[in-house]
Amino acid sequence: MNVQFHIDYQTYYGQDLVLNIITGQHNGAHEASQYRMRTADGCHWEVEVKKDAKPGTQVDYFYSIFRGDNEERREWGVMNHRLEFNAERSLNYRVYDHWSDLPEDAYLYTSALADCIVGKKLTKARLNNYNKAVTLKVRAPQLGAADELYLSGAEPALGAWNVKKALKMVQHSINEWSFTLDAAKLSGSQLEIKFFIKNRDNEAAPVWEYSNNRMLELPGMEEGDAIVYELDEAFFPVPAIRVAGTLVPVFSLRSESSFGIGDFGDLKKMVDWVSQTGQRALQILPINDTTITHTWTDSYPYSCISVFALHPQYADLTALPELKDRKQREKFEALRKELNALPQIDYERVNDAKTEYLRLLFAQEGEKVLGSSAFKEFFAETESWLVPYAQYCNMRDKFGTADFSRWADHKQWDESDRKALSNPKDAAYKEVAFFYYVQFVLSSQLKAVHEYAQAHRVILKGDIPIGVNRYGCDVWTEPRYFNLNGQAGAPPDDFSVNGQNWGFPTYNWDEMIKDGCQWWVNRFQNMAKYFDAYRIDHVLGFFRIWEIPISSVHGLLGQFAPALGMSREEIEGYGLHWQEELFTEPFITDWVLDRIFREHADEVRQKYVEHVWGDRYRMRPEYDTQRKVEKVFAGKNSETDVWIRDGLYALISDVLFVRDHKDPNRFHPRISVQFDFIYESLYDSDKAVFNKLYNDYFYRRNNQFWYQEAMKKLPKLVNATRMLVCAEDLGMVPDCVAWVMNELRILSLEIQSMPKDPHVRFGHLSENPYRSVSTISTHDMATLRQWWDEDWARAQDYFNSMLHRGGPAPHPLPGWLARDIVSRHLTSPSLLCILGIQDWMSIDEDLRLADPNAERINIPANPKHYWRYRMHVGIEDLMKNKAFNEQVTDLISQAGR
Repeated sequence: MNVQFHIDYQTYYGQDLVLNIITGQHNGAHEASQYRMRTADGCHWEVEVKKDAKPGTQVDYFYSIFRGDNEERREWGVMNHRLEFNAERSLNYRVYDHWSDLPEDAYLYTSALADCIVGKKLTKARLNNYNKAVTLKVRAPQLGAADELYLSGAEPALGAWNVKKALKMVQHSINEWSFTLDAAKLSGSQLEIKFFIKNRDNEAAPVWEYSNNRMLELPGMEEGDAIVYELDEAFFPVPAIRVAGTLVPVFSLRSESSFGIGDFGDLKKMVDWVSQTGQRALQILPINDTTITHTWTDSYPYSCISVFALHPQYADLTALPELKDRKQREKFEALRKELNALPQIDYERVNDAKTEYLRLLFAQEGEKVLGSSAFKEFFAETESWLVPYAQYCNMRDKFGTADFSRWADHKQWDESDRKALSNPKDAAYKEVAFFYYVQFVLSSQLKAVHEYAQAHRVILKGDIPIGVNRYGCDVWTEPRYFNLNGQAGAPPDDFSVNGQNWGFPTYNWDEMIKDGCQWWVNRFQNMAKYFDAYRIDHVLGFFRIWEIPISSVHGLLGQFAPALGMSREEIEGYGLHWQEELFTEPFITDWVLDRIFREHADEVRQKYVEHVWGDRYRMRPEYDTQRKVEKVFAGKNSETDVWIRDGLYALISDVLFVRDHKDPNRFHPRISVQFDFIYESLYDSDKAVFNKLYNDYFYRRNNQFWYQEAMKKLPKLVNATRMLVCAEDLGMVPDCVAWVMNELRILSLEIQSMPKDPHVRFGHLSENPYRSVSTISTHDMATLRQWWDEDWARAQDYFNSMLHRGGPAPHPLPGWLARDIVSRHLTSPSLLCILGIQDWMSIDEDLRLADPNAERINIPANPKHYWRYRMHVGIEDLMKNKAFNEQVTDLISQAGR
């Protein structure tokens, strides 16, 4: 049959429109047959394709703009056009499309809302035997689970505006509905139509689309013709979807069957509680493998060794076959009960025990599992990353270190090893097979949780860390993607006055962009197997990352990378006389030493610094970096030693400008230097000049540059899956972040105590954008109860100005007041309101922990924090707590979520 495609799109000289008919997928990307279209006026494009299509089949396709052989632009990648061949006979099709850009309501097409919240199933249109046919397609994403779309019109064949005779449409693609008319029954060439929603579960009046009647002029048709019209999206005056949910790390879950730590079985139970209380979202922290040292320092979930592999600690042992050895069963059951009774996680004992158990089970069941068709299918899907990961784990344990620079003959992944490691008959395969088995178990269990959550109409929301461990498998496998001479972190903020140094390598974005950010695309598509929404950790890192020299411990000597550094001439152009040594070397004088070290100042003069001239000093070479100082003071924990060590750190970072990491003739104003001695030493006039330069640099100079950097990366990632995209956009946020997030329809994170408007102390919940996630606290922050008591003056201000209550604020935070705060967050306009489990429990004084400080998950200022918070209440008991659950349900219902 012949298919003519028509589309109106205004192009410029040298541009061509190309039709891409999808034929398959490879590495997550569409494989397509391309057809150059023709035009007479640069606006109306068409192409004819000969297609051998059987009745009941369909094709998906999209349009793109080419200049020569280079693709300049393509349509929204998540939702493609769909053409169904629903005629019993061969017809000649004429398709009239329109260009599909990312819509304002893109969130309604995500798997989070379309598959989980709404959960509508697609239907194939029935075959027809019309000699002439007109198919109308329209996207209508606002329909609920029980809603059906109807077509009505002036024509008798369309019901003559009688709703009882209207035509019921078929949802043949995500949020897209179609109906095929018998053109022979149409009385004229003009159609006047309109769509309406009817709910099959009630007798409510139909809801008509919010527009004038649609007018269509049909072209001349002959026998054997089929016309397909893709119409503009239908909009209905219905309330926007708003969802409530809970945030809890998987490791924090507790149940009667846990092994001292939350697991994927517990996650399924948590879905039950979320669903029971009327919530529709469950958010977790990263669950990737972080095993570097096999000690508690691996508990940091944002320092993964693989962006694909899951952490073995989350295996639900109760879902696996029993150990046949009775003594072993009894030993592990006794240990399980002991570890499960602990108030906090004993990371090392839990992981040692689970690993031992899994190895025994692998010896018992491994051969059968690895020979199964399910495993072979899993291996075929994941082999690209699974094989290097298993070899990495094997080498890490064999050599006793994750520092692969110390692995003899294995300092980098060797692709030639893949064949032996993939052959079950090879000795190399047998060495790593245990790691294949564990990842298969974990993936199977998490997929089961995902399916369970979808069946209960609960959005499972994951978390994508911005960094990877510098000694991890990803760096070992593909070092070209990483810069190992820098450390990723964050500039100073409310969490840490010295900035945060995460120790991760920064990304070599130039190298990543060369292959279309395939590493990131693969990562996101792997996540989509398990989740329907995700949080991009530190989304600012896609604009610019805070890059700290490898010689630094703190983050103050970092600089944004990439960023437009300043030349000497530019700095002087502001009116600041350039003095390179004064501005770029640590500012050390007698009065500075006395102020920092007081009675220890002379000791510092004699041992750690050397005199230069006048009252000026410089660091001695053996102490001139923070890493050198850290090494000297390793293991010295007395109050005096810590005082001197931290003072030396402060001396080293006391500079006005940081030299650019790549271009020594460019400079960056040092972050937060206004609190340091070099700034204090400036004349007032120079301070004013520097402040103007500082504000221009951090808030204006790089805006357009960073916007362009983000748009090289984020569109590819947002369009890689149908997951709902949410971003953690906190910190030192330049204006361009909002530009990009609005353009890509990414949900922002809104925290009332950390408003994005610098002119207010607390955000106004009523002003939250709809495309946002509202929350009270994150895993990096104090919980609501901690926050309330750590600064009484701030709490008093909030009590009076935000809660509009008089008198003194009560302390500690009473349950009734916590309930009021939770209620106000739930009534905000935000699409998602997701609260930490601790903040939910704060409303019930009988349920919550007696000590609010025991609720804290992380302290960002402490890079060695032990992540071990665990719910003090088991999920089974939580499910039975009728009084608390009714409170949660009532709050959600009253908020209209």
